[in-house]
Amino acid sequence: MTTKQHWILPQGIEEVLPQQAAKFEAMRRMLLDLYASWGYELVIPPTIDFIESLLTGTGHDLDLQTFKLVDQLSGRTLGIRADMTPQVARIDAHQLQRDVPTRLCYIGTVLRTLPEYIGDSRSPMQVGAELYGHAGAESEVEIIALMLQTFTALEIDNVYLDLGNVDIYRGLAKQAALSDEAESQLFEMLQRKAVTEINTLLDSLNIEHSMKLMLSGLASLNGGKEVFEKARHLLAQADTAVNNAIDYLEKTANLMWQRLADMNINGIKVHFDLSELHGYHYQTGVVFAAFVPQLGQAIARGGRYDDIGRVFGRARAATGFSTDLKILNQIAKKQFAVSDRILAPLDDDPALKEKIAALRTAGQTVIEQLPGQQADASAMGCNKNLCLADAQWVVKD
Repeated sequence: MTTKQHWILPQGIEEVLPQQAAKFEAMRRMLLDLYASWGYELVIPPTIDFIESLLTGTGHDLDLQTFKLVDQLSGRTLGIRADMTPQVARIDAHQLQRDVPTRLCYIGTVLRTLPEYIGDSRSPMQVGAELYGHAGAESEVEIIALMLQTFTALEIDNVYLDLGNVDIYRGLAKQAALSDEAESQLFEMLQRKAVTEINTLLDSLNIEHSMKLMLSGLASLNGGKEVFEKARHLLAQADTAVNNAIDYLEKTANLMWQRLADMNINGIKVHFDLSELHGYHYQTGVVFAAFVPQLGQAIARGGRYDDIGRVFGRARAATGFSTDLKILNQIAKKQFAVSDRILAPLDDDPALKEKIAALRTAGQTVIEQLPGQQADASAMGCNKNLCLADAQWVVKD
């Protein structure tokens, strides 16, 4: 008879053991303190929510990623959050209802039905910051700067930043009057930079030759800041909305470089990709992603998603970023101090009890020996002992 292995976890679901948990907590506290210093207020959305709230705005792309169940009280479908962004938008639009720019941050575990990449966790520890109520490039720059400051604080270097603007493709697709099917097919091909497939698709469509050249050339518009001049030449016959989107992206980049210089953040390698369409179905402008050489996936993503709060009764300009504390932990070089652990002997001396209480009040970790316990300080994970010396209880190595 096979013995059930009750300790086995579902694929992509992990336990965090004491040493690692202590590091995660130190990272969490440091980042929340950093965000608070920029004026970002912590919010804690519920782990479970009505499915309609979770699949609002950004959430439509997360439908397949969301675990669903039926609420025994209301009979309605609930979901376990796979992304906190829609919930934070609800807090801004419905609960806070401020007329001024609002800065919110969050951190917590989300749950996904499938890993985003092979080998990824299905229970990321999502960290993010959102800025509501300002529609200018300056808010994009603040969010990007805060994301990069996150990496600096954790001593993550060799960061590559990708910048794009989904309104460029959106404007071209509208100008070409593409059907929903053609727009979706072209979108998928652009993500793969599949130029041959793109040209084959465009040749099958009844659109002007100039539009075909612009849509086909979009896949080549990536590189350094020279991309802007190349884009204006290639997309010279595009509508005003497309050229405005190019101008907005360039303005954002220029403001960002100035902001990073003022913050003394150096070594960020910036790459522009005007066919970058991650989050296309909910993003409404500038999009960005951060990468490091040792990982083949983005370590953080963000962008603008105006009007996400409309379904909650109040549309607001919005931009933000999110990352995963588990991924950051893999690449962070920041070392966090390990606090002393003091083993106190088994003794009824009132002076010992007072000393233990005083040490704990001062923030020290004191573990009291239990009756019958034979293990020494080292075995208990302690690096110090509380000893009686000259009638005084003192801490010794």
